[in-house]
Amino acid sequence: MRRLTCAPNIAIAALWVDALRHSGIEASMQRYFLGAAAGELPPDQCLPEVWIIDDAQESEARDLLHALQNVPQRRWACACGEIVEGGFEACWQCGLPMPG
Repeated sequence: MRRLTCAPNIAIAALWVDALRHSGIEASMQRYFLGAAAGELPPDQCLPEVWIIDDAQESEARDLLHALQNVPQRRWACACGEIVEGGFEACWQCGLPMPG
């Protein structure tokens, strides 16, 4: 069993564990309830952790985690001339949908 990473919160850790499991990598979350102890313990020691069961899958797990953490952002130019960034599928200037 090997610690893969710390997550900023329980929700992100749960998403990462779920993505790893869907890829065939058995993973678990540790320190699930330790957030309540922040203040009594150093905050960086209370973050949820993602662990993998099989050490042989570490490289594959790290690659997947890197891909999850570094999703490229879309950027497109609307017909009205506005540059739209991020996950928006419609222009915030004129409301036109993103071109196919």
